[in-house]
Amino acid sequence: MRYLTVADKESGAALGYVWVGDEDDAAAWVPRAAAGGRALAEGGHWHARLREAKGRGIPPSQALAEMLSNPEGNRGRAVPGSLTDAPNAAAVEALAMGD
Repeated sequence: MRYLTVADKESGAALGYVWVGDEDDAAAWVPRAAAGGRALAEGGHWHARLREAKGRGIPPSQALAEMLSNPEGNRGRAVPGSLTDAPNAAAVEALAMGD
């Protein structure tokens, strides 16, 4: 699976992560715990983008690539160069709980 980081447009702090797995046709937004309510609010935007891509029938990895090519969110933006591999969703969730 792969994930990217979404950072706050104002402070540059990580708000959360968008992860995808083509094998399971799965994708989700994971808010970073330390970012609080701002991260939770930003999640709706990224979740909607994932849902829209699924509605078009494209694989999750392609949706992630589209997010990087059009990185703007409401309060955050996808961080260029942040696309990274993870062993599973639990690893991304653990990353989000860190700090």
